[in-house]
Amino acid sequence: MSNETERDGQGRELCHWADQMAARIIRERGDLPLYTCASGITPSGTVHIGNFREIITVDLVARALRSRGKQVRFIYSWDDYDVFRKVPANMPAQETLAQFLRFPITMVPDTTGRDENYARHHEMDVERELPRVGIFPEFLYQASRYRANRYAEGMRKALQNRDLIKWCLNAYRDDAHKMKDDDVYWPVAAFCRNCNKDTTEITGYDGEYGVSYRCTDCGHEETGDLRTSPEFKLGWRVDWPMRWNEERVVFEPGGKDHISPGGSYDTAKLVSKKVYGWDAPITMKYDFVGLKGVPGKMSSSKGKVISLVDALEVYQPEVLRYIFAINKPDHEFAVSFDLDVITMYEAYDRTERIAWGVDKAKSEDLYLKEKRVYALAQVADVPSVMPYQVPFRLLTTLLQTYSGDVDAVIASLGDVRPEQEETLRRRCACAWYWVNECAPDEFRFALRTDGSKADLSAAEANAVRAIRDEVLPVMDECAADKDLQQKVYDVATANGMEAKALFTVMYRVLVNKDQGPRLASFMRIIGREKLAQILSAY
Repeated sequence: MSNETERDGQGRELCHWADQMAARIIRERGDLPLYTCASGITPSGTVHIGNFREIITVDLVARALRSRGKQVRFIYSWDDYDVFRKVPANMPAQETLAQFLRFPITMVPDTTGRDENYARHHEMDVERELPRVGIFPEFLYQASRYRANRYAEGMRKALQNRDLIKWCLNAYRDDAHKMKDDDVYWPVAAFCRNCNKDTTEITGYDGEYGVSYRCTDCGHEETGDLRTSPEFKLGWRVDWPMRWNEERVVFEPGGKDHISPGGSYDTAKLVSKKVYGWDAPITMKYDFVGLKGVPGKMSSSKGKVISLVDALEVYQPEVLRYIFAINKPDHEFAVSFDLDVITMYEAYDRTERIAWGVDKAKSEDLYLKEKRVYALAQVADVPSVMPYQVPFRLLTTLLQTYSGDVDAVIASLGDVRPEQEETLRRRCACAWYWVNECAPDEFRFALRTDGSKADLSAAEANAVRAIRDEVLPVMDECAADKDLQQKVYDVATANGMEAKALFTVMYRVLVNKDQGPRLASFMRIIGREKLAQILSAY
């Protein structure tokens, strides 16, 4: 992105990469009545946060197109007629699932017992959660479409042009990997009608709709009709461009492994134009998403796989959208679950303040960019009232002080408006989850409210009593934390202690640890009444 804000032909700012891509789509494809943007995946296992990058990339571009007054169709294809090739480690009943290897994944049972089949289990995990982040694609189920013979003409065209497709597939291969002239190539495959496996080989084609195959596993032989038989499907390198034409797709991003020069996108682009007469959609490459500080509870059943459900436990939806919106798709980044979570919330809050004019941006261009990112990060429209901001770190302290009681936290803040409460409660839920499941041990604490006492020396106990009797009564008169902190320093000096040592004593008294939140602000959060109750034990 350049230092100055780019503009389109109508003078509108292109503050964000999604706006730049939308302008390019309109420029290259012209003024269309409908712009179809596509994404999709095989639901062969947990759909993880890396897969989510493709989904939200399309969503952001679709939003940018709509903001330019365009009608957009956002389709998401579940490639659930693909082969079940491997049993994921995080699914129950591994031996049962292993019996269905080589089956179409819609014929594999859901061993959790929740959904009608294995594919649907993973689809539902995503479909239930996407509305939480404001994404509403039109879902297409490829197993249903193939079984309903929707693609009979597309398969017939592929079979009739199999030599041309063979040439397209060879175009970007080196000599060692090219198919030879005498190699028999078939663009379609079949699931055996007898054993349901893909262990078949095509043995003949009548030039129209009749295709013969033999199963190398069970020996079954059959001739089927593409218009009525449900077992046939295209190989993915042909299936992909066939569906571009079928759905009139004009934009679809791809992972860097597919979009690299000479990769599957370049091959599909040839097939799309030469066989199906459709210009391949405009694309953009997206890089991988890493994970940092993965918490034990999240990874216990899924290894290194973090789903959208998992991420939303820690990040409120707007902040999760923000993470993907601020990173250009071709840049690799990591979603963090360690202390970087605090930093990410701080960055989002800073953008929010700039967008609402509370903080001033360094330049007009920066203001426009921050405002646009903030708008794209929202689940729906920008709220009519600025959300209530309480820093994430402070919120974790408040929640631990009040033992996770969100009502008590909101009451302690004192000035939360009713229209701000829902978003604040979402942030509280994320902060409480993060404290309990992700934060390092030294970050966690619980107030000592059970009447127990720390093991103190006589001098330490005297200093604690001095804070109780001399500092607490004047706490509310201290205008700033530094004033309250100074009174604690004064107690340390009067009792012949190093200030640091007294701080350690106070943390042991309050939370049974040697350290904790900044003491003066922490004392204010706890409040004079509760402090007096804890210190009364001494």
